Amino acid sequence: MNSNLLVSIVIPAYNAATYLPEVIQSVIDQSYKNWELLVINDGSKDNTAEVTNHYCQKDSRIRLISKENGGVSVARNLGAKLAKGELIAFLDSDDLWSKDKLLTHTEYMEANPQVGVSFSRVELIESDGKSTDKLTDNIVETVQPHELFYTNPTVTTSNLVIRKSVFEELNGFDESMQYNEDIDLLFRLAIQNVWRIEGIDKVLVQYRLHSSGLSSTLKKMEEGWVILMKKARHKAPNLVEQHYDAAQAAQLQYLARQTLRLDMPAVLGVSFINRALISNWKNLYRSPKLIALAIIIYFKLVTFNMFKLSI
Repeated sequence: MNSNLLVSIVIPAYNAATYLPEVIQSVIDQSYKNWELLVINDGSKDNTAEVTNHYCQKDSRIRLISKENGGVSVARNLGAKLAKGELIAFLDSDDLWSKDKLLTHTEYMEANPQVGVSFSRVELIESDGKSTDKLTDNIVETVQPHELFYTNPTVTTSNLVIRKSVFEELNGFDESMQYNEDIDLLFRLAIQNVWRIEGIDKVLVQYRLHSSGLSSTLKKMEEGWVILMKKARHKAPNLVEQHYDAAQAAQLQYLARQTLRLDMPAVLGVSFINRALISNWKNLYRSPKLIALAIIIYFKLVTFNMFKLSI
């Protein structure tokens, strides 16, 4: 199928000059050429505007929109409002796309008109761009509302391709949310049971990992999940009641696992894992991965304390 849909790409950029050239180049290198790129300079204090203008002068499909700092959701919503395309693809200012990202999504969404949002698998890369040799296993045929309580199937907003009409129906991202605003958007779509959210089993996104300031970030991620569940409870109280404890355990398990991956203090991992075990104690016999993770984190704490005692 030869799709000719115009795709509007929205990059929210705050002090993004370090990675932005590589990110914009991954758009320019797309095999699919019918796109426009809107870089929303969200009150940057570095040379984000100058970097973007360099590309604007070389490619008329690229536009720079500068505004006062208002947060990533405000920036994305502004970009979507100004978008001329039938599809909107979000891309963060440090992530990268494979060259067939847009081609794959446009063909898929033209072939499947009932799909409102599509996403792909993701490769994890280090902050310097080196591959971690790890791929996400996040693809499901159709995302169900309750699954969004447990995990983010898209992994990153850089993975989302959404029909503009659908985005407008949902009134975009909740600008009051700093974390999980993408899952909130997907939940509001999924609960309507009108449009489908589907994964494409190809690796089309590279998600850049950062460890700076992550201790506070993990706590904010948990706070964002709590806000997500409060909002969901208003729309689907029975669904939230049915899944809350298990979903909370899954969220805490994810945060605990992040402390290991990023070699953070063991005490932080213990805090998350203890609460995960308490949330899920009735069903621990069904959670061998949770038990195994707890053992690893406790072992890390014990060996660290033994090491301190020996010096």
